[in-house]
Amino acid sequence: MSKPTEEVLKKVKEASKNGRISCTAARELGKELNVSLRMIGDACNELKIKIYACELGCF
Repeated sequence: MSKPTEEVLKKVKEASKNGRISCTAARELGKELNVSLRMIGDACNELKIKIYACELGCF
């Protein structure tokens, strides 16, 4: 498990709505921040944010 940075945690929290984030938004955020999808997923887990509408099975 990769430890998400404070910036990643903040951006994931900002991008989520009602404790949820779409797979598309999570993948775009990873690309924007230049971090792995694993780190985005770990940030979501740490923040208890659910990823929904998963398209590729990345998370």
